[in-house]
Amino acid sequence: MIVRIMGEGQYDLDEASVDKLNELDAAVEAACKGTDEDVFDAALAALLDGVRSMGTAHPVDAIDSSDLILPGPGSTLAEVSEMLGDEGLIPG
Repeated sequence: MIVRIMGEGQYDLDEASVDKLNELDAAVEAACKGTDEDVFDAALAALLDGVRSMGTAHPVDAIDSSDLILPGPGSTLAEVSEMLGDEGLIPG
């Protein structure tokens, strides 16, 4: 699976990583229902750190489409709320 972090790049992740990412995604989704920016910022940072730590950088010169696109660091609660689908940022 190829995951893009907007403004940063793509990462290759195996399917086994999806369960852990869904846990982190659930925290982002819950934070988007509230108004506490600090809670949201921490949840988004944990999700992006999870992608970075569980994945490997996708070759920059490869032209491959992303399976998932995640908001980049510094995204606002409002921006991410607009990106959320019925299953959060990460389906599954």
